[in-house]
Amino acid sequence: MIQSSSFASSWSFRDPTGKVIVHDGRVWRIVNSSSSPQLEAILSSQAVEDLIRKGELVGSEKVNGNDSGLPDNLREQVQSNPGAVVLEHESIWFPSFPYEWAPEMLHAAGRLTLDMAEALIGDGFGLKDATPFNILFRGPLPMFVDLMSIEQRDIHDPVWLPYAQFLRTFLLPLLMNRYFATPLQRIFLSNREGLEPEEVFRSSGIFQHFTPPFLGLVSLPTWLSRKQQDDAIYRAKRLKNAEQVRFVLRGILRKLRRSLEKVRPEISNSRWSSYTDCTHYSGEQIAAKLDFVTSAADETQAKRVLDVGCNTGRFSAACAKRGMEVVAVDSDPVVVGYVWRQANTDRLKISPMVLNFAQPTPSTGWRNEECPSFLDRARGQFDTVLMLALIHHLLVTDRVPLPEIFRCAAELTNKNVVMEFVPADDLMFKRLLRGRDPLHTDFTQEQFEQQCARFFRIARKQQLAPGGRWLYLLTK
Repeated sequence: MIQSSSFASSWSFRDPTGKVIVHDGRVWRIVNSSSSPQLEAILSSQAVEDLIRKGELVGSEKVNGNDSGLPDNLREQVQSNPGAVVLEHESIWFPSFPYEWAPEMLHAAGRLTLDMAEALIGDGFGLKDATPFNILFRGPLPMFVDLMSIEQRDIHDPVWLPYAQFLRTFLLPLLMNRYFATPLQRIFLSNREGLEPEEVFRSSGIFQHFTPPFLGLVSLPTWLSRKQQDDAIYRAKRLKNAEQVRFVLRGILRKLRRSLEKVRPEISNSRWSSYTDCTHYSGEQIAAKLDFVTSAADETQAKRVLDVGCNTGRFSAACAKRGMEVVAVDSDPVVVGYVWRQANTDRLKISPMVLNFAQPTPSTGWRNEECPSFLDRARGQFDTVLMLALIHHLLVTDRVPLPEIFRCAAELTNKNVVMEFVPADDLMFKRLLRGRDPLHTDFTQEQFEQQCARFFRIARKQQLAPGGRWLYLLTK
């Protein structure tokens, strides 16, 4: 589970069975006495044991809540709740949230949710809910982290209760992304419960209303909802045969799998997906840049790396292949999707995120305390930050002053930064300027190094080409 001690309790406050407490990178869940029988049943399930073994469900171990080695606030919570049970969960180093995912990641999270639901049927369990906020990524691999979202189901009820939530939070966001290029950030930052069919219905055309997948996922639910009474109360539909119920539930999940595949993200290109292969760098320059980054990471013994503006992840992958844990961020969902696919295929410890570094994701949720901002999660977590081919975009496109760029870099890294200096006469720099040249006449390498000296010392620098770009290894 998550490691930041500043937000875990808030992040779990919706859970009626207890709460999560984090301290020094360790994660505990307090389960109320009234829910302890449910917990015991969950932990004794063979399906749950198999899911934990495969790394699809967060690992959990019961501990003594009165142990003097546990944090004071944890023991206080236990003492005020007689009969409570304490679990320690395995930790996930750097959490990301659905509004920071590439569409491929939401699709993978949806597939895991259905896998979980199907695996639990045989043991008489189900899921209370089906939301992507139950899932965190450990590197490129999704993990279901809300253990108490599992519950014993009514073995005579053939309805999969989270069906509508799965539609709202997985299928419809993926449909809108695939057919209308709607960013996941726009969907989940405004509403963690995703989209209603009626919203998508209004956004789609008449022809789409009668063609798949819109007909089954959007139009029919919209038309049916108009016929239902607003004050209708849910009543369980019970079957006498438990085996028949399992058959029906598996059929529902198979149908959802087919729907999920129909909205699977398509592999596409974007403005930035071929950036590193364009004319900004020769083959020799790319090789030199790669060698500088990897040698800098090696000599500084980097363990955790933040790659800002990662593009297709060439440098993230090089660091991960040396055993480093990498968080790779870029504002382009297409390139982040590429990074995720490569990391997933090669099993690299890369956590990709869709993030505009000039406007990083804010704190969200109830009282802005459920999910912390990117910067709150990132501070103090990295010993090396890569800022390659980035600062000219921040300077020109986002109008961020140079001292502020260095200040932010210094806040994010505990030790080192690898930064690329792009001179004002660089072709890409000029393309970005678009007639605003007078605003950056004072941007020189001398000024760059002077501003840098306020926060870092220059450990090493190397020119990529005569009169061209420079690479810097900076140390706090």
